[in-house]
Amino acid sequence: MKISTKGRYGLTIMIELAKKYGEGPVSLKSIATSNDLSEHYLEQLIAPLRNAGLVKSIRGAYGGYLLGNHPSKITAGDIIKVLEGPITPVEGIEDEEPAKRELWIRIRDAIKDVLDNTTIEDLANHSEDQEPDSYMFYI
Repeated sequence: MKISTKGRYGLTIMIELAKKYGEGPVSLKSIATSNDLSEHYLEQLIAPLRNAGLVKSIRGAYGGYLLGNHPSKITAGDIIKVLEGPITPVEGIEDEEPAKRELWIRIRDAIKDVLDNTTIEDLANHSEDQEPDSYMFYI
């Protein structure tokens, strides 16, 4: 399974809203500008997120978008499922021979586990100097 720009940019929207959680509505224009993304494309992505209850829209001159829940209650999996659909590494798992089927199921479950156990609060609080598995070598 390859995560498309829909999923990637949807996560970007949600992370930006999490960073501003409690500060009032955030405009898509500000998210688009700060991340060098197309505002028009973000407008297409926000509708399914709103329909799923992950975001709320506020109308008016000072309107924008708010998270539908606390950032610790929304997972990356929630967002990816809404924008990308079900998580499947390959099509037709049920038609595979048992050994391969087991592999595909384990891969699917591992991906699902990571997405479902990573909140947007985790992602919003992540800083550049927290790179896991990064090593410094001195010569």
